[in-house]
Amino acid sequence: MPQTWGWLVVALALVTAVLLWCAIAYRRWRRNAYRREALKLLGEVAAAMGNPDTKEQAVNDLGELLKRTALAAWPREEVAATSGAEWVAFLEANGGYDVGEALRTFINGLEYQRGQPMTSALTDELAADARRWIERHHVSA
Repeated sequence: MPQTWGWLVVALALVTAVLLWCAIAYRRWRRNAYRREALKLLGEVAAAMGNPDTKEQAVNDLGELLKRTALAAWPREEVAATSGAEWVAFLEANGGYDVGEALRTFINGLEYQRGQPMTSALTDELAADARRWIERHHVSA
């Protein structure tokens, strides 16, 4: 009889551990909903950057998408007023890595210069840098 009670305790502990893991995974999944939405929108923006007719608007949309993603994760006071080098520093500090030369150049001025020639290689690199930041940025709890 004691062996049966022992296995019951082990089974209850395993069930509790699995339920706890499921609750934590679900909570993490819900907390990252803004990331999934941003990545979906980034796919649309990246596709639009590949079209010469919509490239300029899509490049502007990329900057807006990054800012909206950050606003979903951090307080408005920390994010809304940042631009240029301060915005790059924010992205790097919270991304945990160098944001990439294409994204840095874009944020430091290319974003505001209308009609600048943008090669498909540059727009691809911009989209890749943005995707990496959206996927990897760290929000402290």
